[in-house]
Amino acid sequence: MSAIEPVISVRDVGMTYSARDGSRNTVLRGCDFDIAPGEFVSIVGQSGGGKTTLLKIISGLLQNTEGEVLVRGRDVTEALRDIAMVFQSPTLLPWRNNLANVMLPMEFRKRATPEARAHARELLDLVGLGDKAKNYSYELSGGMQQRVSICRALVSHPEILLMDEPFGALDAMTRDSMNFELQRIWQETRRSVLFVTHSIPEAVWLADRVLVVGDRPGRIIADIRVDLPRPRAKETRYLDEFAELVAQVERLLGVEAGIS
Repeated sequence: MSAIEPVISVRDVGMTYSARDGSRNTVLRGCDFDIAPGEFVSIVGQSGGGKTTLLKIISGLLQNTEGEVLVRGRDVTEALRDIAMVFQSPTLLPWRNNLANVMLPMEFRKRATPEARAHARELLDLVGLGDKAKNYSYELSGGMQQRVSICRALVSHPEILLMDEPFGALDAMTRDSMNFELQRIWQETRRSVLFVTHSIPEAVWLADRVLVVGDRPGRIIADIRVDLPRPRAKETRYLDEFAELVAQVERLLGVEAGIS
């Protein structure tokens, strides 16, 4: 085991739903992994395989029925302030401008100080939206809205950033641009990131490690290290090493080559 304390420890986590008729549906079983401080980890798997359920358990939004999730050795329910989540939809409030949307978590925590507002402005500057602070979400493109939602997640200085298919609703060109943007934000902030995606190339290009979730019930069937140099460029996708990593994940998931 590494001498570095994991920021997240998932220990034999399972999730079973019970229906009114007494039937039981197990969607996760025996999930076990660690995430190191500042590490970027992707999770890939087939639709319905339990990826989002796993992320919700780690976020504290859903209570697992088996195992435990620890954040720096504490139960996740005691460490919720250390976790932020970005969803596929930006879910920005249309009656608040972008700066006010970013500040929302600080208002909930009664920490909307001048220092917090200054940090929110710094984050908008970081994602290239400093001049859009007074604009509203409906005045932004989908990619810009998702940048604001990432700023909102980062404003409270979380140690862990959970991302549930954050670029899934974007067109291909915008998604590609957001991958570069996310890489840059991660390199500057060095948060621990757990990133769920259906795109195998995206998972490999972004991550230090790729966790592959098997289907029904969901479980970790592989933990693949991505030893590609950073920062990653567009040309990284044309490397033989990149292609082999993508093919390895495809084989594990039974994905026909070229479909991912």
